[in-house]
Formats: sequence, structure tokens, C-alpha cells
Amino acid sequence: MRVARRTFLATAVASVAAPALMRQARADAPPITLKLHHFLSSVSSGHDKFLVPWARQVEAESGGRLRIDVFPSMQLGGAPAQLFDQARDGDADIVWTAPSLTPGRFPKIEMIELPFVPSRRALVSSKALEDFAAINLKDEFNEVYPISFSCADRGVIHASVPVRTIEDIKDLKLHVQTRLAGEAVRALGAEPVPMPFGQLPLAITAHVVDGCVDPWHVVPPLRLNDLLKAHTDFSDLSLSSTTFVLAMNKASYDRLPRDLKAVIDRNSGQVAAGMAGAMWDIQADAVATDVVQRGDVIVTLLPEAVAHWRKTTEPVVDAWQKEMKAQKVDGGKLLAGLRVLLAKYASEPEPQPAQSPAPPQQQAATQPDAHPDVKPDVTTTPKMDAPPAQLPAPAAKPITPAAPAPHLATRTPTPAAAPPVAARAPSTPVATVAPSPPLTHATAATAPAVKPVAVPPPPVAAAAPSAPTPPSVPPAPPPVPPAVAPPKTLNIPL
Repeated sequence: MRVARRTFLATAVASVAAPALMRQARADAPPITLKLHHFLSSVSSGHDKFLVPWARQVEAESGGRLRIDVFPSMQLGGAPAQLFDQARDGDADIVWTAPSLTPGRFPKIEMIELPFVPSRRALVSSKALEDFAAINLKDEFNEVYPISFSCADRGVIHASVPVRTIEDIKDLKLHVQTRLAGEAVRALGAEPVPMPFGQLPLAITAHVVDGCVDPWHVVPPLRLNDLLKAHTDFSDLSLSSTTFVLAMNKASYDRLPRDLKAVIDRNSGQVAAGMAGAMWDIQADAVATDVVQRGDVIVTLLPEAVAHWRKTTEPVVDAWQKEMKAQKVDGGKLLAGLRVLLAKYASEPEPQPAQSPAPPQQQAATQPDAHPDVKPDVTTTPKMDAPPAQLPAPAAKPITPAAPAPHLATRTPTPAAAPPVAARAPSTPVATVAPSPPLTHATAATAPAVKPVAVPPPPVAAAAPSAPTPPSVPPAPPPVPPAVAPPKTLNIPL
């Protein structure tokens, strides 16, 4: 009996100490290292603002037991089109790739690259695609362990001349990055020219192409804003987009302990899709802001005009549905389901950059472009070098030009420092004018012309103390900005 008691006590002590010994053994074990491979450069937003932060977040939640080494620019070898196979075959543990690099291999996910199907906001499209993939894309990606799906920012027409109508785009040679974007450009009467991004600047300089249909994030690295000074954007929907998948080798995932699998899973799905979508949107807004500040023109087509472009590109959507029907897949049902998901996430708030916001002057210069769903502030097109007091009072409806040209609703960025009307009155001191807020272009378009009126001093001034007091000195008026029209962003209703 005494021996049994000793055995029992020893067993109890061992069972209590076992978890601590296991934790110590796990802490002493080297971390599990995973290789993440992708084709973007190390200075791209996708690498620096999505993949690296995502990998560091996984490492932190694993307590350092999981390490993810990120290899950009195809550093592990191969071509971008081979990335999916590298994840399938185990040449890389995780890859971030675009399914459109292998046209026709993933026809279902290509649906969101159809013309005017994706949202103009990458966050909305990414979240909708993630939900869509969980229901409809398991068969297309059953050879890997999908971590998340996402969409890049919207496709914009960058050209040397403004493109306001479909007639303006005809016969232009435009670079495209996906098969379906090429079909859409061809339906609009232009000639699609696919080529690697690295060759695009030289092709523009040599007049091989007249422009491109590419997202905003490719503009800075390729210095497209130095070569193409006119940009055509679309409200609500996008002419094109590019899908991405973050996929993991199945065996690499299965080898992980259960708790480390849970770490990967917690950072998969909507978490990773939201990170990628927000990253693309923030980058797109930053580039558009810089483009406007440099003096370029951004033409934003309003929904009425976009409807005309959608009708012209409908044959591309019909052809895709026929391809899916040949594979015994109901493309119309898939398209309807995706649009329901896009509407579900349409009210997602705009993502904010992590750094401090830009000064108010810069925000005012490009805020209408960052939020195209906001109605234009000004519906007339007065000369911007005229003082606000000379602006005509608008009628109840926008002024219709006499010429038969398309109606232009000019959204002009608010000047950085618009002085008050009182500061422009030559005969009235500032100190004797009732205070009023500065007159912006929005108020100038909705209020009648303001005339300088001398206001008698308030009664309080008459009850001054007997001791003489120095007269009040009116503050110096703010400097009048130079009479140079700021860059304009045009909205084309139709």
C-alpha cells in the first residue's frame, strides 16, 4: 500500500509538471519558418503595406514560434504565372499571385474582372470576393489552402489627351493587364496591347501605345504621371480590376501544430481581404491626390455616362456567360450572387491611412476625387481667377451650355486659402465688418454676390472707460492667392 501511494504521488507530480516541461520545450524549439513568394517589388504597396504587416502579425500572435520570410520580385525563381503551381507543389509555402496571369485557368474568379462588374473601391470588391469564394471557388482552388482573396484598385484610363466619351477612346492603343480588360477595350473601339509592366514606359515614349487602362498604384513606380497627363475615372463601378489570392501549400499547413493553424486561420478570410482592400484604396487616393496637385486633369464619368459605357461592353459579359455555359456553369447566377455581395459591402467606411492626415489645403484640393459619390460642389464653370464676389448666382438648375458639346459639371478643388469677402472690400476696414465665414466655391455657387457694407461700431465701443485706450488695429488680411486656376477634375454626366 505504501508503494502504491508513492507511485500515485510521483504520477501526480509528473502530470502537473508535464505541461510546464512541454511549454519549455516549445519555447526552446526553433521557430517554424515559412517562405512567402510573390512577383511585386520590395517597394510596392502590396509588399510593404500588406504582405509584410500580415506576416509580422502572424508571427506576433504565434509568440515567435512561426516565422514568415517574404521573398518579393520572384526571388525564389520562376515566372509570375508559375506562382500558383509553386504553392501547389511545395516550392513555396505561401504565394500571393493574380489568377489572371494564367488566363482561362480560373474562369469563375475572372468574373469580377469583367467590365463594370467590380466596385471602384478595392475594399468593397475584396470583401465581396472573399464571401463569394467561400461559396463558389472551392473547386477552382482545391489544390491549395486559400488564405484570402482580394481585388486591386480600379482601372483608370491614363492617356496623353482627355477621354470624355467613347468616341475619344476609339482607335487608341491601350495597355491592359487582364484578358477581359482587353476584350472590354476592344468592344469600346480601341486596340488592347498586353505587355509586362516594366516595358510600359518605353512603349509610351516610343508611341507603341497611346495610354493604358491600369490602376492608380502602378502610376508612381512607372512614372506614368510624367508621360500621361490626362486620366479618366469612373464613378460607382470600375472598367477593370485584378484579383489576387494568398494561397498556402496544403502539406505546409497540415504540418503545423493545431494552435499555429489557428493563428493562420485567425488572419485569413475577411481579415486579410480587408487589409489588402484597404491598402489598395489608400494607395489609390494618395496617387490621385498627387496627380491633381501636379496639375493633371482627372475626368470622372458620372453614372449616367457610365451606363452608356456599360451597354457598349455588355457583349464581353455575354461572351463570358457563354463560356461558363459550355462548362455547365450558370454564369448568370454567379454574377447575380456577386452583385448582391457587392451591394452588401457598398457602405463600408473609407479606409484611413495610418500616417497623419494631409494638411487641409491638400485635402481640399482632391477630396472630390477621393469620394466620387459626392455630388459636385459647383455646377457652373466660372473663371477661377475672378474674385468670389464676381461669381454669378446660380439658377435652380445647372446652366446648360449653348454649344452642343456634352454637359460638363466641373468639380474644381477648393483653393487652399480663400480669403473672406470682407478682406477684398477696398473701402471697409476688416475691424468694422461683421464676421462671416470664408467664401468657398461651394458658397459662391449658392449665394448672391456680396457687396461690402460698412457696419457702424457696436454699442459696446461707446461705453469705453475714461482712460484713453489705443485704437484697435485691424488684423492684416491674409495673402491673396495668385490668380492661377487650380487643377480641375471634370465630371461628365453624359
